[in-house]
Amino acid sequence: MTDQAIAPNPDLVTVTIDGIDVAVPKGTLVIRAAEEAGIAIPRFCDHPLLDPAGACRQCVVEIPDAGNGRGFPMPQASCTTVAAQGMQVKTAATSEKARAAQEGILELLLINHPLDCPICDKGGECPLQNQAVANGRLQGRYEGVKRKFPTPLRLSPQLLLDRERCVFCQRCTRFAEQIAGDDLISLTERGAKSQVGFYGNAPFTSYFAGNVVQICPVGALTSEAYRFSARPFDLVSTVTTCDGCAAGCQLRADHRHGQVKRRQAGDLPAVNEEWSCDRGRFGFVSGRGDDRVTTPLVRKDGELVPASWPEALEAAAAGLAKAGSQTGVLTGGRLTREAAAAYAAFARQTLGTEDIDCRARALSAEETAVVPTAPAVLNASPVTYADLEQAKHVVLVGFEPEDEAPIVFLRLRKAVRKNKLQVTALAPYRSLGSKKLSATVVPTAPGQEAAALAGLDLDADTIVLGGERLAASPGALAALAGVAAKGARWAWLPRRPGEIGAIQAGAFPVAGRDTLAQLAALQSGELQALVIAGVELADLPDPAAAAAALDQALFVVSLETRLSDAAHRADVVFPVALLEETAGTFVNWEGRALPVAQVLSRTRSPMTDIRVLQALAEALGRPGTVPTDSPTRAAAPRTVSVETAPTPAPTPQGALVLATHRELLDDSRLLDGEPALIASARPIVARLNPATAKAAGIEPGDRVTLSTEAGVPGVTFDALIDPTVADGVVWAPARARGFNLAAAGLAAGRPVAIAKEVAA
Repeated sequence: MTDQAIAPNPDLVTVTIDGIDVAVPKGTLVIRAAEEAGIAIPRFCDHPLLDPAGACRQCVVEIPDAGNGRGFPMPQASCTTVAAQGMQVKTAATSEKARAAQEGILELLLINHPLDCPICDKGGECPLQNQAVANGRLQGRYEGVKRKFPTPLRLSPQLLLDRERCVFCQRCTRFAEQIAGDDLISLTERGAKSQVGFYGNAPFTSYFAGNVVQICPVGALTSEAYRFSARPFDLVSTVTTCDGCAAGCQLRADHRHGQVKRRQAGDLPAVNEEWSCDRGRFGFVSGRGDDRVTTPLVRKDGELVPASWPEALEAAAAGLAKAGSQTGVLTGGRLTREAAAAYAAFARQTLGTEDIDCRARALSAEETAVVPTAPAVLNASPVTYADLEQAKHVVLVGFEPEDEAPIVFLRLRKAVRKNKLQVTALAPYRSLGSKKLSATVVPTAPGQEAAALAGLDLDADTIVLGGERLAASPGALAALAGVAAKGARWAWLPRRPGEIGAIQAGAFPVAGRDTLAQLAALQSGELQALVIAGVELADLPDPAAAAAALDQALFVVSLETRLSDAAHRADVVFPVALLEETAGTFVNWEGRALPVAQVLSRTRSPMTDIRVLQALAEALGRPGTVPTDSPTRAAAPRTVSVETAPTPAPTPQGALVLATHRELLDDSRLLDGEPALIASARPIVARLNPATAKAAGIEPGDRVTLSTEAGVPGVTFDALIDPTVADGVVWAPARARGFNLAAAGLAAGRPVAIAKEVAA
């Protein structure tokens, strides 16, 4: 029989594995062809999303010469061998040679491997355990002393390594280099001394370090958060969607005795493939603190005191009824779409107000006009993760993907490695993420994004990704929406997971006041009351003014999981369930609806946001105005012209401009309770170029203070001289433990004074 007869499709080759013929695309590895045939080949180093390494040799197969010159005299690693037309493959199931080779590999691996399965975090879900039972010798022959190391070796504040368990599969080092771009760990030494280590004293502080724990096949790598916390076979797993950002990653929440013990990346190829960032993986314990609200609170004699549900509902209804339609509603951006729809219905149908907004951040009237036209908000996104992977050119404007949507960053990096994607970043400096994307950086001062975007050559092969920070740059969002006129596609990416769903659901000021306007109206007395949920005042552009507005309000109702600055100023506080205690939908930046599952059935706060709003509506005499399945009410599309975009206000001659954004690991309350995660944050520095530093008399390593004007108390940083920083710009992180630029009156695009700190 000829090859042409066997495989009439020229793009396919047919191989025979254990007597089963399977046709696979050219270039397919033998181990993948076996998977297509339903044949399991044991492996340690192989991972479908990592480049082949052939490091462990556990997947060896026999490939005899079938008379076509495509055989090998010795067993071959199936994870590095490409399937060829007519190839005959025998696995350990049908080949004594392959079986003996696999048995020998296992015996070699177990010579130094400790027999500590009962205390190993991987015990119960360990491939080495499984393969030792299925393919190993019944009795070991090694009588020497096993190799030992001091244990554990701390690779980072979060990541721990038990070197004696390592089988040198190199999954961790390949992930760090190929996927994350943080090649800070590597195999060191040689022969029997080989071990995974890091360079000098540089810890493996990657935003994606938790992935190497998940893909480690033998429990050599563990996390500070989960180590010795539970046994895998005692856990119950629930698939849900991450609440860390708008990427929409699938996660697997593993829980026991009413408490989530760990979160693992799910397997959703269309979104996060099999990866997760550390914020989503580890940042889920913040609701376990002493400030968890578990009972209603009512203000009496100036103090919040515990109250019964009927008493709290009666007090809230009385205050809201008095204010009537002069009530604002702020929902924050972390609610499910269903909860956001309930707040929209409560505002419009129960209270009769149009003053509702989901944004707890800097915003603008331009954003209110442009964002409802964003493709994802209209649930018809022309841009997906798959599009990013196949794109020829991606432009980032007002958007730092590694910090603001880490899985978008990983997909872009994959496209750069695999498909030679070209990335252009309109940014104030060349960030670490831009370096790892090999991006061309167009130095852009805050406020100049619209002009920089207009100066680019955009076409149908270009995708433009714009972040929520563009709201603070006059004309930038209109310019983003206008790129479609040049044939390019665009997408808007908010940071919070619930914003797009909330806009679709109508928790957006179609005809009413936005967040900042509501706060101003509370100050002036135009609004009398406020219903607020999940809003941190520290996230707002002027936290002090926001606090003053709540203090000025005649009546405030807060729905919260934890006591917050807003809750402390409320007249009535209702406890609501954590996200892991409820169910619903998140809509990610693509417009993709993703399920949020109820992970825990036993809750400390059994009432969800929707149920509390229903009870409030009943207490106000408007039952049925907040249905369980609230219909969505998308904001009406508005036409925006790039030509009518406002012109940025001129910066005073010679003044420095502040550039800033929130890094992935900052002082967010969602990260409370995870000190190892917080300790993995990047160094806190202020970046300025050499010319700016020279003019200010600043040298590398100096401490500098940023303030609104010379002599005014500000925020102090270590100075980093960075030649990639745009002229006339100083960059600093917006938030970190111990400071908040907004609280000091510092905002992106505004003049900033810089002064060298003088030692006392």
